[in-house]
Amino acid sequence: MERIAHMLTTALRRIALPTAMVLVITLGVAQQSSAYLEDRPPVYLEAKVGSYVILNCPVDFPKNDPIPYVLHWNKDNKPVFTLYDGILNTYETYIGRVTLLSNDLVYGKASLNLTSIRESDNGWYECKVIFPNRVPNKRNNGTWFHISVLGGTLLRIPPVNSTVLEGDPAFFHCTAQNPETMFVEWYKDGVPLLEMYDLINRSTFGPDGSLTILPTQMSDLGYYTCLVRNKANDTQDASAFLNVQYAAKVIFAPKEVYLPFGQPAVLDCHFRSNPPLTNLRWEKDGFLFDPYNVQGVFYKRNGSIYFEKVDDSHAGRYSCTPYNDLGTDGASPMINVIVQKPPSFILKPKILYVTKIGGTVEMHCDARDQDGTHVPQISWIKRDGSLLPHGRYQLNGANLTIEDIIESDRGIYACQATNEAATISADAEVMIENVSPRAPYNLTGNSSDTAITLRWAPGYIRQYLEYIIWYRLAEAQEWRTFKVNNKHILEATITNLLPAKEYEFMVLCQDSYGDGMFSKAFRYFTKPKEFEQPETFQDTLLQFNQIGSPINLTIEKRHSNYEARWKPPELGLDQLRYYILRWWVEPQHKLHGSRTTPETTYILEDLDEDELYTFQVFAMSTTNYTSGSNEVEIYIHPYQKVKVMTIGGVLLLLVSLAIISMLLYVKRNRIRKLREAENVKI
Repeated sequence: MERIAHMLTTALRRIALPTAMVLVITLGVAQQSSAYLEDRPPVYLEAKVGSYVILNCPVDFPKNDPIPYVLHWNKDNKPVFTLYDGILNTYETYIGRVTLLSNDLVYGKASLNLTSIRESDNGWYECKVIFPNRVPNKRNNGTWFHISVLGGTLLRIPPVNSTVLEGDPAFFHCTAQNPETMFVEWYKDGVPLLEMYDLINRSTFGPDGSLTILPTQMSDLGYYTCLVRNKANDTQDASAFLNVQYAAKVIFAPKEVYLPFGQPAVLDCHFRSNPPLTNLRWEKDGFLFDPYNVQGVFYKRNGSIYFEKVDDSHAGRYSCTPYNDLGTDGASPMINVIVQKPPSFILKPKILYVTKIGGTVEMHCDARDQDGTHVPQISWIKRDGSLLPHGRYQLNGANLTIEDIIESDRGIYACQATNEAATISADAEVMIENVSPRAPYNLTGNSSDTAITLRWAPGYIRQYLEYIIWYRLAEAQEWRTFKVNNKHILEATITNLLPAKEYEFMVLCQDSYGDGMFSKAFRYFTKPKEFEQPETFQDTLLQFNQIGSPINLTIEKRHSNYEARWKPPELGLDQLRYYILRWWVEPQHKLHGSRTTPETTYILEDLDEDELYTFQVFAMSTTNYTSGSNEVEIYIHPYQKVKVMTIGGVLLLLVSLAIISMLLYVKRNRIRKLREAENVKI
């Protein structure tokens, strides 16, 4: 306030206003600002020792037009932090613990983040926002905060985040209330410091529990936690992050690298850099090698060299030199790049081998280098990562034989041919008759803030496989399903997910034999949303509540057919696209039929008699989410069979009676003729 009064006094004197008028204006400014600060209610906050607290102080610009302002943060009338003309100043014990949140969209432009809370932070804080270039009026700027520090019975001064150059000392406070009666333990990334022999040899501990690391190394980067323990075994801990910076350096360089002739290849420069890499220089045979000037050669984003199609001109002696804002630690040793032709198959295994339990499968394979002068190394693996069956397989040259086939032997096998330049492979599937498909494997993901794209490898390669994605929030109980419509695509994108949340996925495979096994559970995070939106009622309709389940599914007989009837969902009916009615044959639980309809009834005309079915109806939303109803079991009595058997029995009886009648007629007619013949003789 005094600064404003002084600036206004000086300005008014320059334009030669009377002293009395200067005094009136100055006092008016001070009184208005003082009155405003008294109007704002204080904010009471609580924080534990070692934690953080955010002091939210918004800036209300006149007419909502941003103009220059001065920011003062005081504690008990002593300066903590100031912002003036773009220059930030932090005072005394707050250095390294205060961050201005001026670019945060959630908090005000004058807000502070105070970290590594210590007992001395307890007290009153004042936020002042001043507009030096105009006469202030009463605006919503500035307020009072009171911080109550909790849990300070053991730890008085916690450690503070620190950034040092490699080789310089790093120091962390950890001051206990009574160092003579308390014990201090240190951890790095959750591991006791005493178990990290290299680090402990470079560490010293002060009488108050503080930690000094000298000299620091780039591997020291991480979180350090001090834990204070008293004789009653009560504990309190606090953590801080050590950021070790160093010039960019090469950490590994192979003496030789083989590149496959005629194929794409990458030449890597293995380096570490903190701060991040700013430039990477490549040399070949002692001269600057700039991929921008070489056709078919490109820089990758990490500085590696990408060869679109390797040829003999790419052979040579390479070296790389990484740079960051601190410079470089030097060039890598020379890397001798050799161009070699990759292997090629002269005999591939068949795509599919069909066998039975207890049978034998023999798969043939052979390869040579493309120049024909060298035999590559040939091996067999199973694509799902499991081992070849111990004691039941033989390798005869490059051929694989598996005996006494069991169910776990089904799957995809790969014959791999390897030389120094490349590895090629040929897949072969072993399928066992009358056995359902194996689980998909090798699940991977990619995400945005509201969607996750899932990819997987098939347990089998067949034309008629179908995949269903089961997914849920990691902490949720209810699963949702998503059917992959295209049978030839091994990926699916699940949309309308929540930002910054972890989801769990499983992939189920189906074929004509029924459901296979689920893949292993796979978890993946959606990315955080760049701009947080205020929570509204619509948030409750996201993802799992997008659409409710159909209600009260029933199956009833109507004349010669059966009718499925249900009630629409109570939640999200405006999101409904259509219903999916599915039914399975039990006890195999084999999918027998699936129909879509926009109505709440469906006439079933293709049910087999003398079968037990399970029915379920799903509501499909406009965003491809499904929600299933209750399941209904119904046994289809063999009415038609009984009717046919009855009619057949009646017809058989009638035919039998007709035959008997005819036989009796013939017999009687014969007897009559015999009697007539005897009468004639007499």
